[in-house]
Amino acid sequence: MTAKAGVGGSGWSTSAAWVDLDGDGFLDLVVLRYVEWDFDDIWCGEHKEGYRAYCHPDYFKPARPLVYHNNGDGTFTEVAEKLGLSKPAKDLGVAPADYDRDGHIDLFFANDSMVEHLYHNKGEGSFEEVGLVSEVAVDIDGRTYAGMGVDFAGYNNDGWPDIIVTDLANQRYALYQNNGDRTFSYASTPSGLAGMTLAHSGWGVRLFDCDNDGWKDLLVAQGHDLDTIEQTNPNLRYREPMLLARNTGKGFVDVSQSSGEIFNQSWVARGLAIGDLDNDGRLDAVVTTNDGPAYVLRNETPSANHWLLLRLVGHKSNRDAIGASVKLVTERGQQFATVSTASSYLSSGDKRVHFGIGKASSVESIEIRWPSGTVQTLKNIPGDQVLQIDEPVAPANAKPAVK
Repeated sequence: MTAKAGVGGSGWSTSAAWVDLDGDGFLDLVVLRYVEWDFDDIWCGEHKEGYRAYCHPDYFKPARPLVYHNNGDGTFTEVAEKLGLSKPAKDLGVAPADYDRDGHIDLFFANDSMVEHLYHNKGEGSFEEVGLVSEVAVDIDGRTYAGMGVDFAGYNNDGWPDIIVTDLANQRYALYQNNGDRTFSYASTPSGLAGMTLAHSGWGVRLFDCDNDGWKDLLVAQGHDLDTIEQTNPNLRYREPMLLARNTGKGFVDVSQSSGEIFNQSWVARGLAIGDLDNDGRLDAVVTTNDGPAYVLRNETPSANHWLLLRLVGHKSNRDAIGASVKLVTERGQQFATVSTASSYLSSGDKRVHFGIGKASSVESIEIRWPSGTVQTLKNIPGDQVLQIDEPVAPANAKPAVK
């Protein structure tokens, strides 16, 4: 969900996310805003034909986010300051996850040309910004970067949500590996992402299992923000191909060139949404472009690997189960996911939770921690199906509702 605010010093709204911030069963709305601006004419770039460029974000003041609490009666109340989420920033992307597994959904805001923000949910109705102490505010060199797209999901199957943030060329996409102690390590270089992304500019981004082998791969919508970039930096490109990086379990490898003709096309790509459009167990993508069409990328990856797609329905929790945490265990190990339509950039994706399970034809167990606090466990679930799971409303010892 995106919007553009009014004029006359208004903030320019960017990404948004539905999240149950207080566990009351109603979805609240977090709206990010970019900068304070008006129609004053500012010239940036060289003063000659064809060289005028967009102004750097440093020319503008950051705008504070807006948070609308769902009152449960069809109305909303703006509560960003009350919750501790009102810090002004040049926000472009938002992603939710329970990064410390304390049972409360936290929020990461990708910020342009300033420190990134990680908001820890204290569980008593307020948040604390902990980006610097958690070591996700800057890159490995202590520098800020043009944070744009973001995903908040585990890539190494250790049970802790990691963070990927896209940015502009010459900055490297930032990958933060969750250490499990409320701190992160900058993993762009050891994972292989630094080398393959240094010359590229990324926007929409998602970690998802492209080939159902049990490891989340990486898809990125790419393209520079300046349409004059090739005149001032001949080694960079305004239009760029998409990036698909395969997760080997030990790092990422760029497999774009071997993944279909679509990856040879250059776009000014921006938004990226992921979902299984044809319910065949292989996740597809929709990509938007500046002044161009939207593209549907149908996943036709040949694979004998198995999969499971979960549609969670809340009853005590919000009906879409947004914020539910899912742990899946197979004979090969465990995977985790958070139910959300957010992440990426200017996009909303499929709320269903997808798992690739490799050669295993069934799942040993699925544990769901619902936003209401209910914990539900299912055993011996066959793979290769779209499975609806309803949140239990009966006593805890009753048989879970599975359809």
